[in-house]
Amino acid sequence: MDPAQFYTGIVAELYEPLKSSAQQPGRYATFIDEHGEPALELGCGDGDPLLHLRRSGLDVEGVDSSADMLARCRRKASEQGLDLVVHHQRMEALDLSRRYRSIFLAGPTFTLLPDDDTALRALKAIKAHLQADGTALVPLFIPSPTPEDQFGRVRETRGDDGAVLRFSVLAEDRDERGRTQHTTLRYERHSDAERTVVDRVWTLHWHTPEGFRELATRAGLGTVDVRDHAGLPAPPDATEFSFLLRPAC
Repeated sequence: MDPAQFYTGIVAELYEPLKSSAQQPGRYATFIDEHGEPALELGCGDGDPLLHLRRSGLDVEGVDSSADMLARCRRKASEQGLDLVVHHQRMEALDLSRRYRSIFLAGPTFTLLPDDDTALRALKAIKAHLQADGTALVPLFIPSPTPEDQFGRVRETRGDDGAVLRFSVLAEDRDERGRTQHTTLRYERHSDAERTVVDRVWTLHWHTPEGFRELATRAGLGTVDVRDHAGLPAPPDATEFSFLLRPAC
């Protein structure tokens, strides 16, 4: 098996049972209903919640930087008989011919952008792809350090083909001043035929509410609202919050 395909597949399999409720499709259907179509999901991955939104009849497209994840998404769409438009591009280098009333990320994928410069480019790209009256939804979070007792602890699930998939945290480096956390993760795939082990460093770069507001302003986006995970106004020290943004001019 090609290492890149293995890595993408095992991440998808492990992510499915472990992901948070932030990806529940109703939230994003409501956002699109309120702010209009067409819509675009940034970081759509293998189709959650994009496929559900398409099944609901919403005019929504997807974009992702991973060709392998998009292949999984297209395959799922084909199996479900869905017409689907997805684009293989990076968020910070978005260059599409269409403009959207609604642009959103399903969950805090924005924290995977490694630094403020990349985040600023992504926000400028979002502005460039919004219609004049369009709105963007950007969920964010501030990650907690991995507890000491979690290092080396193996989490396990089973793939579609019956292979055992294992995941563990090996090490972590956290820079509070730089708002960046580098976590070394190990992914294992065990089957009767083979055993594969891949180590990867995952980088999270987080933003405070105040800092993200300033970054959005630099990108030409005005902040409409900042809400916490319960939908209430987010306090300045919130660790989970979502920004609603619109073009400032």
